[in-house]
Amino acid sequence: MLTREFDFDLPEAAIAQHPAPRGESRLLALERQGAERHSRVRDLPRLLRGGDLLVVNDTRVIPARLFGRRLGTPGTGTGGRIELLLVERIGDREGQEWEVLARPGRRARPGTRIELADGLTAEVVAKGDDGRHRVRFSQPIEPHLDRIGHLPLPPYIKRPDEEDDRERYQTVFARRPGAIAAPTAGLHFYPQLLDELRQAGVEIAQVTLHVGIGTFKPVTADLVHEHVMDPERYEISEAAATALRRARGRGGRVVAVGTTVVRTLESAALAGSGEIAPGAGSTSLFITPGFRFQAVDVLLTNFHLPRSTLLMLVAAFAGKDRVLAAYREAIEEGYRFYSYGDATLAERT
Repeated sequence: MLTREFDFDLPEAAIAQHPAPRGESRLLALERQGAERHSRVRDLPRLLRGGDLLVVNDTRVIPARLFGRRLGTPGTGTGGRIELLLVERIGDREGQEWEVLARPGRRARPGTRIELADGLTAEVVAKGDDGRHRVRFSQPIEPHLDRIGHLPLPPYIKRPDEEDDRERYQTVFARRPGAIAAPTAGLHFYPQLLDELRQAGVEIAQVTLHVGIGTFKPVTADLVHEHVMDPERYEISEAAATALRRARGRGGRVVAVGTTVVRTLESAALAGSGEIAPGAGSTSLFITPGFRFQAVDVLLTNFHLPRSTLLMLVAAFAGKDRVLAAYREAIEEGYRFYSYGDATLAERT
C-alpha cells in the first residue's frame, strides 16, 4: 500500500489554532444522515447507546518543552538559544538523564552545556543516530517543569503556547503525567457531558497511554509497511479490564475516545489472544487497512494529518474511501482540523 494513497489537500485556514469551548466542536458522524450527520460533540448522549462503554485516556501532558542558552559547545562558541523537548526519562537517576530532541540539533554536540531557568543546567552526553540526544540535568528536572517548562503544542499550531493552553491542552480526566502530546479527542469532554453520558446509560472507563514523540513522526517511506512506530507506554487497570468484560457481557459497544485508546486496547487484545487483561506494557502497533480489530467497535477522533499513521488507523477502522470522502466533505463544510479542531464518529466496518 502506498503512502500517497492517504494524501489530501487541506487549506491552511482549516487548521485550528485555538480550541472551541469544550463540547462545542462539530462532530461528523459517518454513519448518520441529515441533521445527525453534522452535530456537536455535546450531542454524544443521544448518538451513543445505553450499555455502551466509553473508554478514555487519562494521561496528562507534561510541560516538556524547555528553552535555554548554550554555555559551551566544543568548536562552535557560546550564547546561542537552544530548545529541548523531553522525550523519555532514562534509568533511575531521579529524572536527571533524559532522551530529548534538541533544536537546532547541530548545535547540541556532546559536551554542550545549556543554561536553563531556576539555576538549572543541562549537559549533552551523547547523540543517537535517530536524532535524539541524551542529556544530564544538574538536578532532577520534573519538579521544575511547572515553572520553567512549556506545553509542547504540535508544530502545526503556529503560535507560542499561552497560559490558557495549560488548562485547555489537558483533558478533564488527565491524572497520570507522562505524555508529551495530548490525546486530543479527549479535549472535547467536560464534567457535565460525562454526567449526561452516564445518565444515558453509557459507562465510562479509563486507560493510560503516554503519547510520545511518535505522534509527530511523519511517514516518509513510499510504502506504508516500511514505516516503524516508536514505542509508547500503556497501562490497563483492573477496573478498566472489568468494565470491558462487563460491556461485552451485556452486548454493549466499546467506544474509543481517540486513536491512543484504540492502540492501547488492540495491543492488549493481541497480547491476550482477544482477551484484555489488566497490566502495563509498551506498544509499537501500527494499524493500517487490513488490520483485524478485536476490541473497539466505535471511534471518536479528531481529523488527522495527510499521510499520517493516525489517518491510516482511522482508514483501517472505517474504510479508506469512506474516510477520505468524509474528510473532503468536512473541508467543504468548513470543519476545523487537527488537535484543537473538530471530530468524527465512526463505527467499525
